[in-house]
Amino acid sequence: MLIPRTNIEHKLKKLRAKEFDPTSWRDQIHQIFKEDRELEERILKNLDTPPDVVGNAFNFDQLSTDRIYHLDQIKKICIDYRLRFLDSKYFKGKLPALAISAIKQLEKKHQTELKGFKIIAPSKLFKLENADDPLLFVPMGNDYFYLVHKWGNDLHPLRKIMMWSFKSFENLLFLTFLVSLLFTFMVPDGLFTKDSNTSAFIMIFFFMFKSVAAVVLFYGFALGKNFNPAIWNSKYFNA
Repeated sequence: MLIPRTNIEHKLKKLRAKEFDPTSWRDQIHQIFKEDRELEERILKNLDTPPDVVGNAFNFDQLSTDRIYHLDQIKKICIDYRLRFLDSKYFKGKLPALAISAIKQLEKKHQTELKGFKIIAPSKLFKLENADDPLLFVPMGNDYFYLVHKWGNDLHPLRKIMMWSFKSFENLLFLTFLVSLLFTFMVPDGLFTKDSNTSAFIMIFFFMFKSVAAVVLFYGFALGKNFNPAIWNSKYFNA
């Protein structure tokens, strides 16, 4: 006696018939997709026009503690790496489908509607008013934020070092001093004076320092640059 071969499609149909009413299957599918589409439209609307939300109603038993961050921690990272922490409505990059999916899953798990989204990203990824990894957060209250999703590429490993001079005026002044000193050592002996001595070196250094400082000031004022502590949560391009 030959045993009949198993038809997986038939098995799937039988399983579907047990779980759903076959006569209204099309309508059920249509309703599921309609609800999902309405949910996604509502999430995108909340991302684009966030209200003034202090916190969201989370079920703390369902939270991942490694995703909870305080505002002071976010501020320090933004200052160190010259990033901005702004409302999601200012974000001009493309929000990936996985981020929307993460929001859906979080809302379903906590039975709530998430609002007040914020994003950590470099300035170039925001539409800033004129006056290379984003992280999506929602407020929990008491200056705590919950990380919903992260996407994109990691930052350059040397970004913190490269942005060090933008942390304060003292850092920028020290860097200007070092660059001027380097340029002074690069000047060939006897180029400006016949004798190479300490007085000549100091004169050349002051000339280099003024030149480098002038370039730095021109760059700062011309492009409206400011120090990291002043821009980390500013929505203005020239803050």
